[in-house]
Amino acid sequence: MKVAILTGGGDVPGLNPCIKAAVTRISEAGGETIGIRRGWRGLVECNPDDPSSIAHNTIGLDEATVRTIDRTGGTFLHTSRTNPGRVTDGNVPAFLADSVSGEAPHDLTDHVLRVLDALGVDALLPIGGDDTLSYALRMHNEGVPVIAIPKTMDNDVHGTDYCIGFSTAVTRGVEFIHNLRTSTGSHERIAVVELFGRYSGETSLITAYLAGVDRALISEVPFDIDRLAELIMRDKGANPSNYAMVTVSEGATIQGGELHLSGEEDAYGHRKLGGIGNLTSELLKERTGEGTILQEVAYLMRSGRPDSLDLMVGTNYAVMAADLAQEGSSGRMVALRNGTYTNVPIDVTGSGVKRVDIGELYDTDAYRPKVRHVGGKPMFLY
Repeated sequence: MKVAILTGGGDVPGLNPCIKAAVTRISEAGGETIGIRRGWRGLVECNPDDPSSIAHNTIGLDEATVRTIDRTGGTFLHTSRTNPGRVTDGNVPAFLADSVSGEAPHDLTDHVLRVLDALGVDALLPIGGDDTLSYALRMHNEGVPVIAIPKTMDNDVHGTDYCIGFSTAVTRGVEFIHNLRTSTGSHERIAVVELFGRYSGETSLITAYLAGVDRALISEVPFDIDRLAELIMRDKGANPSNYAMVTVSEGATIQGGELHLSGEEDAYGHRKLGGIGNLTSELLKERTGEGTILQEVAYLMRSGRPDSLDLMVGTNYAVMAADLAQEGSSGRMVALRNGTYTNVPIDVTGSGVKRVDIGELYDTDAYRPKVRHVGGKPMFLY
């Protein structure tokens, strides 16, 4: 049996251990594994009639190849935000230029299916978040045997309580916030820490909850800058060290304002987020007259080696996915539900945007985490 693995979207700690565990499990069962480079882009750009193109876009994986990759973060297969169903004119490979027609975006799914067939792939293991897995669902609907593995530091894929990368991102965020306290307190300032989180403020909220910051602004709740300034000055005055800290999800908005976006839309309709932290910092400085420290943690949250939880989950997800593929299952996603490893139909990933339960986890007046009930909640409250 030949299984293909790819990683798409943002990198997170835990991907390499996941890849290694899948390759090892498949090899032990006598199967073969191939890695697709740069996510779905590798399948778009692969010319099955050109050996050099195949070599550029794929890599044979065996136990020797992946022996040490679990010691580092990121993905050694590389990644992209490519959607083969929505390819712009500039991203259509030259060898396919004559075969596409009409206005962009172009659907190159037929080409992807031809590549998978030419490579002799019997099952596909895509590792990614909502965007990557939305095309995995398309592959399933096209008849490709697919076993999906959920990955995203936002922990917002439907159907699972946990996604690879979330624990390490929160751990990093808490660590950076605590480290920043020394400079913020020494200079008696207000620290504004911008964290990742587009539509879901989960990562930012849990990080703020565990780090004990004064205020936390999340994607789901637009905030009043004047109210925030009043609250943060109250926090600063009540602190014996005369400083205060506020975290901001990159997808947070000021009341009456819009998301801070830049650049062109990617293949999934998203523009680059970022800048709300800087705006919040400047407005707080203007309204309070206090000095501020702006720290955009962003990519640092998902950099470096995975923590033990992401090692554990990444490894076990891979083992489950490899076993399901070799058993002939298809259209499934491995998952954690109620603390137990399981698998669910892959179409659950299309259930919409997963957001923070504001009524249970957030104080909309005070702009801070407020966990009203812990009993009965999943491990990560989400």
